[in-house]
Amino acid sequence: MCQTLAESLLVRAPAVAGRFYPGEPEVLERLVAKLLTNASAGEPQRAIALLAPHAGWVYSGAVAGEVYACSIIPDRVVLLGPNHTGLGPELSLWDRGAWEYPGARVRVDEEMAKVLKSCCPDLIPDQSAHRYEHCLEVQIPFLRARAPNLRITPVVVGTTRLDLLKTLAGSLANAIRSIREEVLIVISSDMTHYEPAAAAEKKDRLAVAAMEALDAEELYRVVRHAGVSMCGYAPAVAGLLAGHELGARVGRLIRYSHSGEVSGDSSSVVGYAGMVFS
Repeated sequence: MCQTLAESLLVRAPAVAGRFYPGEPEVLERLVAKLLTNASAGEPQRAIALLAPHAGWVYSGAVAGEVYACSIIPDRVVLLGPNHTGLGPELSLWDRGAWEYPGARVRVDEEMAKVLKSCCPDLIPDQSAHRYEHCLEVQIPFLRARAPNLRITPVVVGTTRLDLLKTLAGSLANAIRSIREEVLIVISSDMTHYEPAAAAEKKDRLAVAAMEALDAEELYRVVRHAGVSMCGYAPAVAGLLAGHELGARVGRLIRYSHSGEVSGDSSSVVGYAGMVFS
């Protein structure tokens, strides 16, 4: 029996719907619209890359909404995020099919994935690193709301080797140039984890300053030497290097927040930064 396209399509099911963000399509749609509308970001501007947080939306959704509201989102997006599960190879690519979230599916940009694979042999087509990973999934409802024809290229970064991050960055820049269409890089990261708010903000300022200067190697140095528990610093290093190669020269902090502003407990917080690189 012949399979239909829908039956044969490789689909990633949502892993954290109903926990990190609403699991009901109508509730999710309303919340995304509210978070985007509440942002005081002004007229959307073009960007080469963005940094957005990936915690539960009750804590980080306002920061994510603001960074997405202030940016023009093209139809093609490369997603870079850290590996929280420990599954899969050092660099993991989801290269085909679609990603599902409550009420909709987003197609994987198979053309971009193919080009990126050819540019970066270290990037391995792999589903295990993505299947239960939340950091990219939570970005998709925001992106789809801003770009109805969205296609995504999801990459999970499970290494902190600077040489490999540089290889990924150069390959990503080459792949984007070869596509000859606008492609946005979205970096998924939270900032300092589980420290008092004042200490977290002090450390996070160091990382933000390096990103504002688009100095990826300084970000790498600061995070490691100052003990900044920024979970997505490795994808941020790769994204900043690629962004700089593609013409980005400045980073702009759109909003900084931490979980204590919601919970009321500033004794142990997680920091969130939303940034635009252009």
